[in-house]
Amino acid sequence: MQFDLIAFSFILVLIPLIISYKFKIGIEKELFINSLRAFLQLTALGFVLGFIFKIKNPIFYIPIVLLMLLYSAYIAQKRSKFSFKAAFYSLTLSTVIILSTLIILNIISLKPNEFIPIAGMIIGNSLNTYTLTIERIRRELELQKELIEAFVAIGASVKEAFKIMQRQAIKAALIPVNNMLQTIGVVAIPGITTGMLLAGADPLKAVSYQIVIIYMLVSINLFSALFGSLFFIRENKSL
Repeated sequence: MQFDLIAFSFILVLIPLIISYKFKIGIEKELFINSLRAFLQLTALGFVLGFIFKIKNPIFYIPIVLLMLLYSAYIAQKRSKFSFKAAFYSLTLSTVIILSTLIILNIISLKPNEFIPIAGMIIGNSLNTYTLTIERIRRELELQKELIEAFVAIGASVKEAFKIMQRQAIKAALIPVNNMLQTIGVVAIPGITTGMLLAGADPLKAVSYQIVIIYMLVSINLFSALFGSLFFIRENKSL
């Protein structure tokens, strides 16, 4: 492990810490702790993946992915201050749909060095979109409570009234992925492509893998936003 490289790169964290302290932004403690946490988690990941990649039976992937889903649902619950069950179901459904599609279409195999990283990427993106969706739909409900009451007053169900807020929340949650689709390859060279290029891969091969990942992210973001909003509406239909 290149500890000298990591130590020098930590300067990129120290600069925001100093700026936060100087301008009294108040996030320096959180940034510092989370940066150390990221270092420890990624170091542990390196050792764990070395062991996982030796596993040949795909049945043993299930507890690994389940652990990832449970932890992500826990983080989603903390961020969104909403049901753990709803978060777990939303993330799990989205992940199962996308992973199954990728395997059925033979885009990825059940080899651990393909299945586990892709599963992690799916779950991570699903978590981000889920929390954005819940936060946005909750805000829409707070701002437009009178509109919902008006819909109900003219005979519409609460579920029908919520559909307007649901559409707005999904659109908002998909803004990052839409921005990515518009700028990728022109403004930004994404992570997979950069990593493969640094490893010496052929540029066209690197781009091909990146296109698959980008299309995968479009689906996972949509499914996560959809399931998250549906579960939120289901648990709040009595509002």
